[in-house]
Amino acid sequence: MSILADVARIAGVSKSTASRALSGRGYVSEDTRVKVERAAAELGYVVSTAAASLVTGRTRNVGVVIPYINRWYFGEVLEGIEASLIQAGYDLTLYRLSSDADLRRRVFDYFLVRKRVDAVISVAIALSPNEVHMLQALGKPLVGIGGLIPGIPSLSIDDVETARLATEHLISLGHRRIMHVGGDQHEQMDFRVHSQRYIGFQRALTDAGITVEDDFRDAEFSIQGGHAAGLAVLGDPRTRPTAIFAGCDEIAIGIMVAARQLGIAIPHELSVIGIDGHPLAETFGLTTVVQHPGDQGARAVELLLGQLDATPEAPPSEHIVLPTTLSVRTSTAARRETPVTTASA
Repeated sequence: MSILADVARIAGVSKSTASRALSGRGYVSEDTRVKVERAAAELGYVVSTAAASLVTGRTRNVGVVIPYINRWYFGEVLEGIEASLIQAGYDLTLYRLSSDADLRRRVFDYFLVRKRVDAVISVAIALSPNEVHMLQALGKPLVGIGGLIPGIPSLSIDDVETARLATEHLISLGHRRIMHVGGDQHEQMDFRVHSQRYIGFQRALTDAGITVEDDFRDAEFSIQGGHAAGLAVLGDPRTRPTAIFAGCDEIAIGIMVAARQLGIAIPHELSVIGIDGHPLAETFGLTTVVQHPGDQGARAVELLLGQLDATPEAPPSEHIVLPTTLSVRTSTAARRETPVTTASA
């Protein structure tokens, strides 16, 4: 098998320079890196991560703990994390944490504390103070996505203000009979995302002097969940809202499908807005507040690599609030009341 010395000889550099270029540890110029990589490809040389780990004490592997892998938001975050880690020369090991307390304990006590990962990214999981302390004591940098985690760098959107922005858009169009269809308030995700978005919705109504008696329905965060909620909410024209703020784009799309099934014109009889920036939002003409989950994953890796490359010291613990963007499409329009007609005897 070809050895590193042969790569260095063909590239015209020293063995140590070739090692730095291929491992990503230490500075080399871009031209030198390209020459070394070409020489390695020519010889079929692959860096042994196991051997490098013995020398450096690092695995060049990052653990990602996440509650779901089959939901759009989490998949987008993972893509952002993975692309950035690959570019930096790191592998990714995924740990899905369910609500099972014993499973969570085993992941932290067994897998993450062993020398299988160099660092950990937590996605929409509020790490406990004990979990944070345990990993930091082992020298494993941490970054959180989705909410504030005291003691570690973290980032998220402001769910309250994002929901307020979405609701204020509907109010600005003249709507007063507005409903929020969002996550179950009694089955919260970590960081209480469901209730935070409901709070933002209510604040917008209060600030505008609007009182709505029946202002909330819960739904699963899926198109199917939105469809079921939409059929239930929109069936009676006497109680039907003129606008709905959905807790996510998938719920919003399900509501739009239900509305069309019931013969309700969007946006003339019903305006709908969501949160996310889901790829299907453009297809359905859905107005939404875009939160760029892939960028969140990339930003988390940036924060993590900054800790890995820094000299040992207390890690930064700031929380970064990421911006969201209102994207107006054809699912929202100015209120146009439709009189309710009743059949004559």
